[in-house]
Amino acid sequence: MEITPGLEKAKPPIKPTKTGNIGSVIKKDFKKHWFAYMLAIPVIAWYLIFCYGPMWGVMIAFKDFKPLLGFAQSDWVGFKHFVDFFQGPYFWRVVKNTLMLNVWGLAFGFTAPIVLALLLNEVRDGKFKKSIQTITYMPHFISLVVVCGIIHIFTADEGVVTQIVQFFTGKEYTSLLGYSNFFRPIYTFSGIWQNIGWDSIIYLAAMSSIDPALYEAADIDGVGRIKKMWYITLPQIAPIIVILFIFAVGGLMASGHEKIILLYNPLTYDTADVIASYVYRRGLREASLSFSTAVGLFSAVINFGLLWATNKIAKRTSEVSLW
Repeated sequence: MEITPGLEKAKPPIKPTKTGNIGSVIKKDFKKHWFAYMLAIPVIAWYLIFCYGPMWGVMIAFKDFKPLLGFAQSDWVGFKHFVDFFQGPYFWRVVKNTLMLNVWGLAFGFTAPIVLALLLNEVRDGKFKKSIQTITYMPHFISLVVVCGIIHIFTADEGVVTQIVQFFTGKEYTSLLGYSNFFRPIYTFSGIWQNIGWDSIIYLAAMSSIDPALYEAADIDGVGRIKKMWYITLPQIAPIIVILFIFAVGGLMASGHEKIILLYNPLTYDTADVIASYVYRRGLREASLSFSTAVGLFSAVINFGLLWATNKIAKRTSEVSLW
């Protein structure tokens, strides 16, 4: 029996199935992937306890905090500590030194791992390449205290670095760490020596995913190694470079205070005293907890602003961003 077109029996609409409330969905997913949830618990607990938990202590910056009185009973003073810092004699010095040390780090420390990765990517001898990687990775695993001890020895009166500087400048120096104009180069280039190999790993990983056909086509066209680096390798790893650059600029107001504290002294405060070391002295040595918290909060706010601005600029110019 033929059915006239248009008179077919209409199918009933499909009714959406009930998925239940969010609690039952989570419970069901937990039963299915319980092992993954168990692995995530330590990470979540670490962030809650050590990252988000202490954030309520920021209120100390707006109070005249007395440990015996506690947070609730301490007097509220508003922005008094911020004003004291802005009008203090060390404001411009610590801000300038913090920015200068990190600008040195961006100019030399950020680019050095990229250059090393580009050079290692061109090495064809596997054994030689692995040897160079091992040698450059090793300093990263040395304790920072040991590294600073090595720096003190090399920059002492009879140290190797001191002798080299004396040879090229023709001047005699005692310990180089006693001269403020030598602190930034020593801090920056010792950091490069310690981290250049480790920081290059992410760039080498990105280079390993580049399509070999691009290099083969370039070889057919007779393109040299330098041009292949510039026109193939760098554009392919550009997204990784942009993301890491955003993070680096986002930490422009933060410096490795542990290393600075281990290396600086009153003779080099003019160039070595940064926000982090100033907070250390005022907060721990002088017990000005509220003042040091205000200074640290100021640094964190500036860092967030730099991160947001850099991310926005990167999104507009390269279409690569964190969010």
